[in-house]
Amino acid sequence: MSGYQALANAIIEQAVKDYRTALKTLRRHPDSKTAMATAMGVERFFHSSWYAILTDIDPDYLIDRLRKEAVK
Repeated sequence: MSGYQALANAIIEQAVKDYRTALKTLRRHPDSKTAMATAMGVERFFHSSWYAILTDIDPDYLIDRLRKEAVK
């Protein structure tokens, strides 16, 4: 794995962790403005051109999987 690929993977992994944490917080505290802002910001990132440069993973597929995971 090249340095670029490792960095790209680390960026995506951190966004996924942040999104999971935000969704988990929203399940327990649906009125959390901070968690909602984080979730929305990560979703914007997943749909950004920068995300598209970093990975070929479909952002809607990823968001759907993480949302389904969060309700389990």
